[in-house]
Amino acid sequence: MGRPRGSKNKMTKATNTQEIGFEEKIWQAADRMRGHIDPSEYKNVVLGLIFLKYISDRFEQKHAELVAEGEGFEEDRDEYEAEGIFWVPRDARWEAVASAAHTPEVGKVIDNAMRQIEAENDSLKGILPKNFARQELDKRMLGDVVDLFTNVKMTSEGNTQDVLGRTYEYCLAKFAEQEGKNAGEFYTPTCIVRTLVEIIQPYHGRVYDPCCGSGGMFVQSAQFVEHHSGSIRDISVFGQESNPTTWKMAKMNLAIRGIEADLGPHNADTFFEDLHQDKRFDFVLANPPFNDSDWGGERLRDDPRWDYGVPPVGNANFAWMQHMIHHLNDHGRMGMVLANGSLSSQQSGEGDIRANIVKDDIVEGIVALPDKLFYSTGIPVCLWIIDKGKKARSEESGKVLFVDARELGTMVTRKLRELKDGDISKIAGAFDDFRKGALEPEKGFCAVATLGEIERQDYILTPGRYVGIADEEDDDEPFDEKMKRLTGELSKCFEESDRLQEEIKKNLEAIGYGF
Repeated sequence: MGRPRGSKNKMTKATNTQEIGFEEKIWQAADRMRGHIDPSEYKNVVLGLIFLKYISDRFEQKHAELVAEGEGFEEDRDEYEAEGIFWVPRDARWEAVASAAHTPEVGKVIDNAMRQIEAENDSLKGILPKNFARQELDKRMLGDVVDLFTNVKMTSEGNTQDVLGRTYEYCLAKFAEQEGKNAGEFYTPTCIVRTLVEIIQPYHGRVYDPCCGSGGMFVQSAQFVEHHSGSIRDISVFGQESNPTTWKMAKMNLAIRGIEADLGPHNADTFFEDLHQDKRFDFVLANPPFNDSDWGGERLRDDPRWDYGVPPVGNANFAWMQHMIHHLNDHGRMGMVLANGSLSSQQSGEGDIRANIVKDDIVEGIVALPDKLFYSTGIPVCLWIIDKGKKARSEESGKVLFVDARELGTMVTRKLRELKDGDISKIAGAFDDFRKGALEPEKGFCAVATLGEIERQDYILTPGRYVGIADEEDDDEPFDEKMKRLTGELSKCFEESDRLQEEIKKNLEAIGYGF
């Protein structure tokens, strides 16, 4: 799923108009460049170029400011590090890359730039892609892409961060679309992440994602804070990712958005090497692998994280959930995406674990989402909202909010649905009202249930059991008239059925199969 970090620099309306479609231009050029390279490989080429252009632009902007000051500090790396700007050696700056764009050596020049930047910046060591000189990468197409980046129109402050950050996220989404079922390893659709963030509201504090993919949860958290007139300095970001390539993507994605994050010194399996073992967090946001049957649970039967019951070896859903709850502080709030089976499964002790979590009165709400929201799977999923501070608030204590959002969303392609702004606001608004004690139940959409009512449902948390069915709108047609119309239509259907039945019999008799 990937997340951007925020910048306060906003483009003017004119600049937005000039830059419209830039993301698509980059993608189209990259798609032509791909040739026979698998999408999972060439995405590193495209995303690596975006990152290289970004850090070079940040450096050059500061360099120009120091030159203008006339104090001779333009080559003093402390001036850059003090503002969180990566040091870019002279031969690694975009000018050197751009001048080699249409030479056979362009791939080697880019690889050399990546190596020099890693050598000069400890936090980037081993992170950047260095495969641009590979033989199968079309150097003419690569040069065309370099030209596109060279011609990115600057914002009024001379900073391309907004454009490049937007392009990075756009390309992540396009790669997810191409990779289909494998996309879930690195990308969670933005509309799902936004929904979680709008519900959880991470204004300030420590934010954690134990399976962070390409960093999308952090990006949306930072944007949420900025949209509510805060600063990304108000949140601290912590994460972990097991896939080494995805871990590198997350490091670049967060750097390009200006978000300082602790993703650990390396990629690692969260269950077996918890890189933040002793930390507790204000917010946890995650989209863990659904129904993972190969998570090594047989070796973790006595793990101290299983406060509500030992999760089954054949399914990691409640292992992920308990890991995240374990990492919440006493007032922490958490939102996670899970397969719908987590709401009702009674297999291998899952029903008991779910019941224990509900009885502890930390489940704030459950949201049933519509299907077709993911590139990687068409199945519908749900959101679990956990709040350790809920039981101390009289408006929510002993109660759970259920939201059935299965009818929301808009099909944007034949296979993909998106939650639009109004859908996200409606879902998040229900939680806002619930927290104020002002929620008006809406049949078919939202309702509040007590722990006693949930117990009578055997601790099954499927929202449809609690919200009921929406009332159909009255069309004002008198009942007698409606019944006459409907029975008339039904009579015509019967007549047509009889006619077709006779025709089928005649056709069968004609070929010797009469009855």
